[in-house]
Amino acid sequence: MTSSPVRVVVVDDQQMVRAGFRMVIDSQPDLTVVGEAGDGAAVVQLLRGTPADVVLMDIRMPGVDGIEATRQVTALPEAPRVVVLTTFDLDEYVVSAIGAGASGFLLKDAPPEEMLAAVRTVHAGDSVIAASSTRRLLQHVAPMLRGAAPAPGGGDDAALAELTPREREVLVQMALGASNTEIARSFVVSEATVKTHVGRVLFKTGSRDRVQAVVLAYRTGLVQPADLLRDA
Repeated sequence: MTSSPVRVVVVDDQQMVRAGFRMVIDSQPDLTVVGEAGDGAAVVQLLRGTPADVVLMDIRMPGVDGIEATRQVTALPEAPRVVVLTTFDLDEYVVSAIGAGASGFLLKDAPPEEMLAAVRTVHAGDSVIAASSTRRLLQHVAPMLRGAAPAPGGGDDAALAELTPREREVLVQMALGASNTEIARSFVVSEATVKTHVGRVLFKTGSRDRVQAVVLAYRTGLVQPADLLRDA
């Protein structure tokens, strides 16, 4: 039995941009665009009546912007995952969008295959953090994460203290943009073992997804922005 296509909603204030995304997404047998919106208010209203799995969300839009829309979308019952679309000169918006609940971010001028991979990755339950363009963007965003507000209750350091040494090592690799496959190769363990470690990291730190765990790593200073440059 074949599985149902991943349902995608495209949000951008430019109709031509939405049309381009729709054309690329609908060309894939496992993906389908179920709706479009030109601003944040419209997508929240759309999602109240249209089930979706992934939302591609532009950040800068008139009215309700992508950050506030992300916050509202991720608060919906059975909320879809959100991938925010950005450019290098909007790094501060990326930090805000991740804080609002986005599961990843993607450059608006990324090649089609990278966008498709982002949709599939997020739908599979992972976060868009390992793609090459995202890795470069993370180098820009990381310094701002160090000054981000702590988690409610100030439990960041306590959450890190719950991790085993290996789990801390896995979190560091996650924050450096490594995929599960790359982490497995680095530690000479199976990918299944890495997935178990990642799951424990998310649970112990109270992180909703991989991106939130990465934010925690930079916010607490477990990983420094300079580490990205050394690891590049």
